[in-house]
Amino acid sequence: MLNTRSLSSPIDRRPDPDWSVVSRIPITGSDEPLVPLSLAPSPIKIFPVYAKQDIPGAVNECYVREGVYRRLQKVARSLPAEVGLVILDGWRPWRVQQYLFDTLQEAIRSHHPKLSDETLLERTREFVSVPSREASSPSPHLTGSAVDVTLSDADGLPLDMGTLFDEAVAASHSVALEEIARPDARQRQARDNRRRLYGAMREQGFTNLPSEWWHYDLGDQLWAHYSGHAQALYGPAELETIESRWRRQL
Repeated sequence: MLNTRSLSSPIDRRPDPDWSVVSRIPITGSDEPLVPLSLAPSPIKIFPVYAKQDIPGAVNECYVREGVYRRLQKVARSLPAEVGLVILDGWRPWRVQQYLFDTLQEAIRSHHPKLSDETLLERTREFVSVPSREASSPSPHLTGSAVDVTLSDADGLPLDMGTLFDEAVAASHSVALEEIARPDARQRQARDNRRRLYGAMREQGFTNLPSEWWHYDLGDQLWAHYSGHAQALYGPAELETIESRWRRQL
């Protein structure tokens, strides 16, 4: 059970990642497989949001590395009986990462046509990392160790977190609700929901991306950056297919 101090403690303020530093963190590499979270028992639920939205290339499953899978189980079991852990996205195909990056960048450009290329990139990277399949600097979700998560009530409906998943606004920053001097009742409840999620994930070793209350990492370069580890564990991963298995075996 998550202790009451974790629930009442404010979310830590962290600086945004310096991606030039993050991308230089060495990766030890791991052959740990990707596993489907649909295998997980209650109280974990999955809702592969990008497949539900028919985004090109999205898969109708949430895959993560085996070690991440087991830690998510511990997170879910630490929550009160009436609260569930909902996984919205895990391993993400490169094609989906490219789609998200391109569409967000175009949306920002259409609203702010005078932004410089450098500022446009910075604004886009606030919510979607640059698509990369490079072995030395993969996009976090391509490693299978980044997850997008939220909480649900006893009926399976998402709890109010203050903004919707993937809202590219300042209010989605993890500490945004902590900075409201006089929050109303709804803001306090959403703030407490964020705190509960943050505390439960942090207790199992996950780190949070400061600009997204829903994004957590365990073992990738972002995790190493925010946890102070000298090396990351996971590089880019691909789903095993029957074709790739046959090619390897034969």
